[in-house]
Amino acid sequence: MTSTIGSTVLGYPRIGPNRELKRALERYWASHGSEAELRAVARELRTGTWRSLAAAGLDSVPGNTFSFYDHVLDTAVTVGAVPGRFTDLGLNPLDTYFAMARGVASTPPLEMTKWFDTNYHYLVPEIGPDTRFSLADTTPVEQYREAAELGVTTRPVLLGPLTFLLLSKPDDDAPDAFRPLDKLGELLEVYSELLRELRRAGADWVQLDEPAFAADRTQDELDALREAYHALGAQTERPNLMVAGYYGNLGDALPVLASAPVEALGIDLVAAPTTVDTLSTCRNLRDKTLVAGLVDGRNIWRTDLDTALTTAATLLGFAGEVSVSTSCSLLHVPYDVEAETRLDPRVKSWLAFADQKVREVVVLGRALAEGRDVVATELAAAREVVADRGSAEGVRDDRVHARLASLRPEHARRGDYAARRRAQQQSLRLPPLPTTTIGSFPQTTDVRKARAALRTGELDPATYTDRMRSEIERVIRLQERLGLDVLVHGEPERNDMVQYFAEQLTGFAATDNGWVQSYGSRCVRPPILYGDVARPEPITVEWARFAQQLTDKPVKGMLTGPVTILAWSFVRDDQPMAETARQVALAIRDETRDLEAEGIRVVQVDEPALRELLPLRSRRHKAYLDWAVESFRLATSGVADSTQIHTHLCYSEFGDVIDAIVALDADVTSIEAARSRMEVLDDLNAVGFDRGVGPGVYDIHSPRVPEQDEVADLIRAALRAIPEDRLWVNPDCGLKTRGYGEVDAALANMVRATASVRESLT
Repeated sequence: MTSTIGSTVLGYPRIGPNRELKRALERYWASHGSEAELRAVARELRTGTWRSLAAAGLDSVPGNTFSFYDHVLDTAVTVGAVPGRFTDLGLNPLDTYFAMARGVASTPPLEMTKWFDTNYHYLVPEIGPDTRFSLADTTPVEQYREAAELGVTTRPVLLGPLTFLLLSKPDDDAPDAFRPLDKLGELLEVYSELLRELRRAGADWVQLDEPAFAADRTQDELDALREAYHALGAQTERPNLMVAGYYGNLGDALPVLASAPVEALGIDLVAAPTTVDTLSTCRNLRDKTLVAGLVDGRNIWRTDLDTALTTAATLLGFAGEVSVSTSCSLLHVPYDVEAETRLDPRVKSWLAFADQKVREVVVLGRALAEGRDVVATELAAAREVVADRGSAEGVRDDRVHARLASLRPEHARRGDYAARRRAQQQSLRLPPLPTTTIGSFPQTTDVRKARAALRTGELDPATYTDRMRSEIERVIRLQERLGLDVLVHGEPERNDMVQYFAEQLTGFAATDNGWVQSYGSRCVRPPILYGDVARPEPITVEWARFAQQLTDKPVKGMLTGPVTILAWSFVRDDQPMAETARQVALAIRDETRDLEAEGIRVVQVDEPALRELLPLRSRRHKAYLDWAVESFRLATSGVADSTQIHTHLCYSEFGDVIDAIVALDADVTSIEAARSRMEVLDDLNAVGFDRGVGPGVYDIHSPRVPEQDEVADLIRAALRAIPEDRLWVNPDCGLKTRGYGEVDAALANMVRATASVRESLT
């Protein structure tokens, strides 16, 4: 096989340009659509993707990038790693798959956590000594054939065996010494079989993704990488193998892969441009194709094509062949910027979504293969955009920079915690094990329609305000009836916890159709942060004031923290992120002070993305955590001791940032804990955490309604780690995506469970 890869992308969005998959999934889950209808939508999306990528001029089209929920879950199903609690349900294969993702009845789903340093969530496979791998599902082969029938030759994309095992967790029955990596030899037999089947189906190339090696890895793990790819490369009946590492520098894994018997190596030169400096030391690259990730797969700024071509030219002497690609899959960006009809034309001209990035790859590939002259027009246009963005008005605000320059260390410091705690106890007078929620309540169809009508002008602002106030009163009365101790207003006016704030801060632009998959059917529209940030006027104060006037119980002010606003936006790349974070922090600081002035005694500043932005290499952790913690403290340190500051973190590996969680200096920290059954509390205790903690007792990412006894058991488990005077009871996350029927029942069980545990404490 001597075919080349040429220009390509490492993956593509899969939710549909108009979120077709989201709607089909939710119809199916609600029993309003059949499996056949769901599969028909999926096939149509795959067909559209393959044909559009081929028509765009790519030399190699990625295949097997579609998923009904998550590609890591897909891999677990492919290799037969389905825990017994799901096979015992007796469901059909598709419903078993969704049970692993979402849970059913009394069967909890797999854990969910963030995919490296992105806002994508994956399902964590469970592997034990008794796991028996097998080629249990041949979807990659079937989709290769499906594309071939359409006349499109694809390059199937598989999650690499090392990354699959390194992202897995030992199952509950595994002995302490067991590691999923111990099963590598057995897993490689399945991968060898799958590669053989793909070759027999006609595949010339297969892409194996190993992003786990952009992070720190032990010598044992590097040895396993060497073992795996020497074994797979030694197979006589297989396609050409392209191993892709992305999200950072492959470090010590680079020479391991360079010496492996694989035909191509993909590297991320956007996240790790210095990789170019180390390629000259990899002698074994001269008989390989180097797939250079020169177009950013994670952010939406147009590529500086001149710079990218210069980088590509430096690679020509290192490898047998150089191809051009995106830095990673385009899963992380929206489909098409041309679908945005209301964006400022100048800002829009600076942007490239997935379809535009595909065209950039094609331009770079042609320039590399045929010379710059054949794409001179495209290069000139890109050059003009880069120059325009650098000089545009509205990007820099001297007032913001002057305010930052005036800051002193004490602006990011609060008073002694013991004194704060006494003041808050006197002010709030809460019972033991106070109950609360994380912030949002279900967003009904009527609420969403009202927001849409306001945006189109069909609803006047006064009528809209009345409708939102009616919804807020409904939420307050519901919480009072259930007996919650600290209430929230439910956030009906918010489309998204980041976009809502971005739309009211300077320096941001919002999209209408810029949807990106977060997990399953859950999609977000990350705002575009292109300039300096300031808060022209209060954002949440009027809603919080109204809610507090309805009740004698404390109502939390609900804000999104600066790190999360950055993490869940497409952030400017023309200044250090730390500088941008401080700008956002000052805007949030103004909001916390205004909430306090209106009598709001509890303010929650959510930072679920704190772990998400943690650099994959440990040598960069301190610098990031220093500015991340400082920005949170800058946002929250302008209030009195008697105002209780909460924060919330979810679906992350908290142990990696446990010292930073302590350093945030929040009075109460709520964290995801239901799926992991309180495992995170051991990490908190290990560092002597002595603040309030609200470990989630209700997994809101599953439609399951937890029983009262189940919640009570979780509370008791938490009490074994956290004393009663510091323990809060709450769901894992906000309730926006759930329905009122299940939320009412789940919160009622949570409150009753708390009451029963309180009685046992007396």
